[in-house]
Amino acid sequence: MTNTVGRLPCYPPQEMTLTSTHTRTKQTGFDAVREIALGLPGAEEGTAYGSPAFKVDGRMFACLASHRSAEPNTLVVRMEFDERDALIAAEPKTYYLKDHYVDYPCVLVRLTRVRHDALRDLLLMGWRFVSAVKSRTFAKRRRQ
Repeated sequence: MTNTVGRLPCYPPQEMTLTSTHTRTKQTGFDAVREIALGLPGAEEGTAYGSPAFKVDGRMFACLASHRSAEPNTLVVRMEFDERDALIAAEPKTYYLKDHYVDYPCVLVRLTRVRHDALRDLLLMGWRFVSAVKSRTFAKRRRQ
């Protein structure tokens, strides 16, 4: 239900979608992860370490965290270390890291805190990271 004040629509609080990190966010679950991930070129659903995962050309770019140190409802997304560090510094309530994952190029994402648009960007980052690794590997093989 939308009311109008002057010429601008006014939405009741339950219909608002707020994008600030300091305000209420729309909860994002694994169904949203699946929908976004499978929309990326060549992406397939499979498993990694016994948990649902998304891969491109057999290489995982995102999965549900399976290590006991991770919080429940956490997504692991592969990316460069500097990108991970920047995300954690900017939004530590959404992105985090546990000792088990420190040496891996990935970030842990609290699905209950991440915005849908940020999730889309994260999955694309993971997809590109895995695709770039494949391209670099292929390029090295061609030079030999």
